[in-house]
Amino acid sequence: MANMRARELMTSDPACCRPDTTLDEVARLMLVHDCGEIPVVDRSERVVGVITDRDIVCRVVADGKNPMAHTAASCMTQPVVSVGVDSPVEQVVSVMEDHRIRRVPVIDDNGDGRGTLALIASVSPRPTRGSPAPARASAFAASC
Repeated sequence: MANMRARELMTSDPACCRPDTTLDEVARLMLVHDCGEIPVVDRSERVVGVITDRDIVCRVVADGKNPMAHTAASCMTQPVVSVGVDSPVEQVVSVMEDHRIRRVPVIDDNGDGRGTLALIASVSPRPTRGSPAPARASAFAASC
């Protein structure tokens, strides 16, 4: 993956929603597109937040609130941590590690959403004392 850029690994044209999209609609997008994060974009397609399945559960459902009565704006994560389309993979991994996130929107120079990336960790046995440390990141997967 050396010398690869975000644009080469991202899912282009991900499913997105607007800040006024109700959470049941966001959840339906996640189901239809088989993903756990939806970028929230304004009318000019700039990414203004992200909403994850965990955001909906922890910030709305767990509090006994009705997801149909709340919008993406009410529980999205902002400000957005993102990477540029020409960011090297090493930089993308570093940003994701620094912010402890598994998914990240990919934006162009105008801040418009162009795709998403998800970090997939390999499942391997836990290293034993004296064995080499596992690699920082094993793979990226395209996400919706």
